[in-house]
Amino acid sequence: MEFFQKMRGAGQCPPRVRRSEIVSSFLGSLAGMGLLGLLHYNVADPADRVLLVGSFAASAVLLFAAPKSPLAQPRNLLGGHVLSAIIGVTVRLALPDMPWLAGALATALAIAAMHMTRTLHPPGAATAFIAVTGGPKIIALGYLYVLCPALAGPLLLLCVALATNALTPGRRYPEYWW
Repeated sequence: MEFFQKMRGAGQCPPRVRRSEIVSSFLGSLAGMGLLGLLHYNVADPADRVLLVGSFAASAVLLFAAPKSPLAQPRNLLGGHVLSAIIGVTVRLALPDMPWLAGALATALAIAAMHMTRTLHPPGAATAFIAVTGGPKIIALGYLYVLCPALAGPLLLLCVALATNALTPGRRYPEYWW
């Protein structure tokens, strides 16, 4: 009963976000994901879009809607995706016939490695998981997956985040680089 009484007191909504924050988040994510899609459309097979990775949308939330978060800083963004991609590809190669175990192991190892290197970026764990479960086109990339999309995508998003956050009054991004 005490638990529910505490929950009732915690039922307040988070504070409202200023319109300028919403517009900046919208425009930044639209530009970042749009440019990323355009780049991948011109680099990858247009019908397949194998280089457009879903974890980048989660990175966009952090970069454009929560730029002060430690998880959104360049070190975490780049390090988290790249380190996790290396782990994901390595685990997939080590356990090619056990994708159920490889996916779980890649995710867990990526989280542990990001903790140890102070590069925790939650979408990075998804990048590791995608390296294992992403289907034949992703698997065929092997370690190229680390360079493109796991490094190229976040680099492009970082450039857009630097520009859009600089144009938004009251925002400072990044809080730190390394």
